[in-house]
Amino acid sequence: MQSVPKALAVKNTNPVLLKLKGLGFRFYRLFIYLFLIGLSFVFLYPFLFMITTSFKSVTDLVDPTVHWVPKNFNFRGYYEAYSLLHFLQYFKNTAFLTILSVIGQVASCAFVGYGFARFKFPGREILFGLAMFTMIVPPQTIIIPMFIEYKALGWINTYLPMIVPSFFAHGLRGALFIFIFRQFFRGLPVELEDAARVDGCGAFKTFFRIVLPVVTPPLLVVSILSTVWHWNDFFEPVIMLVDRDKFTLPMMLPLLGESMNKSTGGTVTSNIDQSTIMAACMLVILPIVIMYLEVQRYFMKSIERSGIVG
Repeated sequence: MQSVPKALAVKNTNPVLLKLKGLGFRFYRLFIYLFLIGLSFVFLYPFLFMITTSFKSVTDLVDPTVHWVPKNFNFRGYYEAYSLLHFLQYFKNTAFLTILSVIGQVASCAFVGYGFARFKFPGREILFGLAMFTMIVPPQTIIIPMFIEYKALGWINTYLPMIVPSFFAHGLRGALFIFIFRQFFRGLPVELEDAARVDGCGAFKTFFRIVLPVVTPPLLVVSILSTVWHWNDFFEPVIMLVDRDKFTLPMMLPLLGESMNKSTGGTVTSNIDQSTIMAACMLVILPIVIMYLEVQRYFMKSIERSGIVG
């Protein structure tokens, strides 16, 4: 009985085998590091190009020897972009639309996800499957009937087509958020709700007073993802909004060239435009970047506990 473990122990302590295993492990780690560095560069390249170009002066833009680091850091592009975008006005529009949509989506998706996780009713799995099916339907395929419906309701040229669906567990990626909440609620101990029922709490009281206070991880994950997607959304607002004073910041980016030509009498060259355009892109995404940097640590912890991978 003891001869087999001894033989294995002798085999495993062979210095040649140990050296080969150690060498193979090092090559494996080197491969993983190189792969991750290359993959991260693919994602970071546009972002790095945007940042460096936004700080280039006119001389740097026309200098073929300047690729990444500007010789003369210049904030001219940011001043022009801030003015041409009418940043404060359209920042308020974007923030208003985003905040209301996020509040509605987080509240409604949590409520629906709890219902799918805890309550048994006829057709529950079918309804959940239909909800998940909406996640793979491209919005471009249903935008025409949506537009006709919203026009009949008199919602065109208002924020209602983007805000109201969010309060009914729909909107941007609503099905994904329902799934995240459902997965987390399924992992909660049922004893919490049983104790609340014994104390006389109904379903609504149990949800709002017992369950909702302990679901911080999925609430944070869904809030951040919903904020990013609503802030960057271009497709639906550009279909539903007509008046320019109701536009959002992403909608103003395609109109930046028109504004630049008007401000300079049509004499702007493409090289000079490039610095201002990159600076405008940076200004549009800057609030989201700042928000993510502030909550990054909590966001990563919440991802691990929210049930996304479960």
